Amino acid sequence: MPAQFPILAVMEAIVLAAGRGSRLQPLTDDRPKGLVQVGGRPLLVDCLDQLLSVGVDRFVLVVGYEAGQIIDHFGDEHRGRPITYAHQSERDGVASALLAAEESVSDEEFLVMLGDNVFRANIGAVVGALEADGTDGAVLVEEVAAAEASRYGVCQLDEAGQIDSIVEKPDDPPSTLVATGLYAFTDGIFDACRRIEPSGRGEYEISDAIDEYATEHNVEAVSLAGWRVDVGYPRDRNEANRRLVGDSPTPHERAGASESFD
Repeated sequence: MPAQFPILAVMEAIVLAAGRGSRLQPLTDDRPKGLVQVGGRPLLVDCLDQLLSVGVDRFVLVVGYEAGQIIDHFGDEHRGRPITYAHQSERDGVASALLAAEESVSDEEFLVMLGDNVFRANIGAVVGALEADGTDGAVLVEEVAAAEASRYGVCQLDEAGQIDSIVEKPDDPPSTLVATGLYAFTDGIFDACRRIEPSGRGEYEISDAIDEYATEHNVEAVSLAGWRVDVGYPRDRNEANRRLVGDSPTPHERAGASESFD
């Protein structure tokens, strides 16, 4: 079974927000995916607020499509915490986006969040996993319906609950345990990103980078407690909005509820 860990340290977070979000059209016809509204505020505001809630105090935003809109929206800080921007010149995969952030990262350990997810979950436990003795990384995972597994990176674990392999969007998923888009790594992940080859989709996949990283590092699977929605399609945005209506807002969420981009 995937492990559970407590919330621990303050750290830096890389948030990947370079994609165009073509599957979200027409919502992304005039804005990047990260500025699409969920719960009455931009998706990226929600992501950053969730990271703030577990003690993240520095952000690196990887931007690409309509980068200027994101930079104009946030400027150089979010709620008093500094933001550094890194640019992904070619939209050729999540591992490529992560590598674009390398020169902007100041910590040897950090979180990575895909900026198109809404989390109401134990994201701080991923930090705790990274701080555990003998652990070099962590992936927040969840069980999904078999029909949904092929949308994600599908994980297989070893007997110790560590990541044995991840395969990206397989036609025939080997399990229903998937990566949720929240990770913790040491800076060794950048070398792993450099060593992989493009997948059959022509992209540098984060799943391949984690497989490469896991050959020399211990990567824990942390079981999701709570919920998350991957906002890939308009129906997913509707589902995120529906779920957020039933959740009590955090102080950061209440402060950000009036932020809009319309």
